[in-house]
Amino acid sequence: MARRRQGTPIHGWLVIDKPAGMTSTQVVSAARRAIGAAKAGHGGTLDPLATGLLPVALGEATKTVGYVMDGQKRYRFTVRWGEARSTDDAEGEVVAVSDRRPDAAAIRAALPAFIGLIDQVPPAFSAIKVAGARAYDLAREGENVALAPRPTRIDDFRLVEQPDDDHATFEVMSGKGAYMRSLARDLARALGTVGHIVQLRRTAVGPFREHHAISLETLASLGHSAAASGYLMAVATALDDIPALALTADEANRLRCGQPVGLLRRSDLERIGNLESGAVVCATCGGKPVALARFEAGDLRPLRVLNL
Repeated sequence: MARRRQGTPIHGWLVIDKPAGMTSTQVVSAARRAIGAAKAGHGGTLDPLATGLLPVALGEATKTVGYVMDGQKRYRFTVRWGEARSTDDAEGEVVAVSDRRPDAAAIRAALPAFIGLIDQVPPAFSAIKVAGARAYDLAREGENVALAPRPTRIDDFRLVEQPDDDHATFEVMSGKGAYMRSLARDLARALGTVGHIVQLRRTAVGPFREHHAISLETLASLGHSAAASGYLMAVATALDDIPALALTADEANRLRCGQPVGLLRRSDLERIGNLESGAVVCATCGGKPVALARFEAGDLRPLRVLNL
């Protein structure tokens, strides 16, 4: 017999202001327990050192996680010049030192090379799998982890302040899969020195902003109350950038049953608009999301049915 999932079926997004020192998985577990939800996941991992926005998907929202992870992120971090660390952040051991300290002019001159589509080598201490094992597990065991560079997108990278010669604070807007620890490490090398991140905060991810966030302490104090549910955002929040397509009740039922919906009639043309074949839409009925679906050759085919 399948084990019955404990908790209440709650559907939507909570945006947790993650504290330093916890893993993303620990935050998700704490949030799920606090609100009493049966199912939860998160929309993009944050390092234990990092703070800031960790969107937590509850119930059917877990089916939309990929759209949040694909969204643009914004970070603010501080680099400590002159020390390279094994983890590329303050939690690792010092592996190299340098007396060189870049000035603001040199930093600003180096930043354009890191904007756009770049190749980035992830940190050795990352969750990437190498021959079936996590890179951070291999690195902790003392193995030399050599990860291949991968393309990532940096939309904006700017110097915010230099509180002293040893530190500089930056703001970054990036696409999916960008490692701020790698960005700080590689910038330091480009400036003829070494460096690591000492503070890192995510201030935006996809459609979520800091004013949406709640701390774990506040969530725990509210418990399973109406006040806690007031922080719950709709499942469709993650789908703001996806075209919506309204369906009739009969069409919606077909999608819910996993069947395609034909949209070839003349009366369908206005609904379809400029949708191209292969486009993914959020199919709705009565204003509620029904499914994520793909429009192909005149048919709307369900990808993920949302049982709301």
